[in-house]
Amino acid sequence: MNSELQRLLAMQNDHVLNTYTRDTMMVRGQGSYLWDLEGRRYLDFAMGISVCNLGHCHPRVTAAICEQAGKLVHTSNLFYNDKQPRLAKLIADHSFGGKVFFANSGAEANEGLIKLARRWGNSQGGRSDIITMENSFHGRTLATLAATGRGKYRAGFQPDMPGFDFATYNDLDSVKAKITARTAAILVEPVLGEGGVIPATPQFLAGLRQLCDQHNLLLLFDEVQTGMGRTGKFFAYQHYGVAPDAMSMAKALGNGIPLAAFEVQPRLADVLTPGTHASTFGGTPLACAAGIAVFETLDQDNVLANANAMGEWFERELTALKAKHGYVTDIRRLGLMIGVDVGDKVKAIQAGCRERGLLVLTAGEQTIRLMPALTITREQVQEGIAILAEAMA
Repeated sequence: MNSELQRLLAMQNDHVLNTYTRDTMMVRGQGSYLWDLEGRRYLDFAMGISVCNLGHCHPRVTAAICEQAGKLVHTSNLFYNDKQPRLAKLIADHSFGGKVFFANSGAEANEGLIKLARRWGNSQGGRSDIITMENSFHGRTLATLAATGRGKYRAGFQPDMPGFDFATYNDLDSVKAKITARTAAILVEPVLGEGGVIPATPQFLAGLRQLCDQHNLLLLFDEVQTGMGRTGKFFAYQHYGVAPDAMSMAKALGNGIPLAAFEVQPRLADVLTPGTHASTFGGTPLACAAGIAVFETLDQDNVLANANAMGEWFERELTALKAKHGYVTDIRRLGLMIGVDVGDKVKAIQAGCRERGLLVLTAGEQTIRLMPALTITREQVQEGIAILAEAMA
């Protein structure tokens, strides 16, 4: 360890809360690669937990940020800015044509969905409860923690905020059993991310839509991790032909610049009125300039087609690895959102990949989660698969 790294780590230990487990300091990124302070290069199949979907320091996004930073960074939402409506239109044009509220993080976007559902539900006879899913993840604030169906994240922060009940993912009868006279909405990830990279079945999402229409409930999709091309379409719900009443997005919306949003169907546009919801930093000119550049890149650079093609290549190579290792029990994929179940070897394989210069994530208790850049090349896929094969061996 060089002296500069030692100095910085000492400063970190003295002045930064120890809420993360970290062992490497990254200082530079380009495309699918990261470099640490000591100059070692890593192939990144994590992308900041699906934040840098276009790769690190994408030139179009970087140029947009630099240009906007020289003009105007922030004014607050007491004023219009020229970037916010442009990005809102891009979101609407690439989804269900709704209206957009801008925020900063996935948790904040999901908080907005919760507030939307409660305000709407209270206007429908005093309904406020929201059904979410076991093994879901919606954020770290008190409300989004209460909505998260993984008890380990809520441990120590009780009492949970009331008004949430958990059903079984991909089990429509379980959801039906949870609906009461107080239910206002159902909140669901089209693909469970932290819960194990488990895609919804088409029957499940279609059934949720039918239930919501039948009982006059809102269907809310959390697309924080699945949105912005991660699954091979702009938003994961587009694989299913089932439109939500509202959805959240964040992570890759700014390709690394903090930026989030939720979008509501036009018929719900008047639920949140002036003074009922706000965000000081939501939708700044700088963040929205980055978001516009992200959409332009996805539109113009054949990114989604590449994501689907490389996803198929990954699946083929991973299936070959599965055949060699009996402990690999399942491979699940939608676009370039990939889960590989490896049982109790998950932490050892993740560490083995890191030692060999490949960054991967985990999900649930037994899943290796791969979320490379949507711009990844076949050569980089092969490079990563070779390292993964060594770690698995």
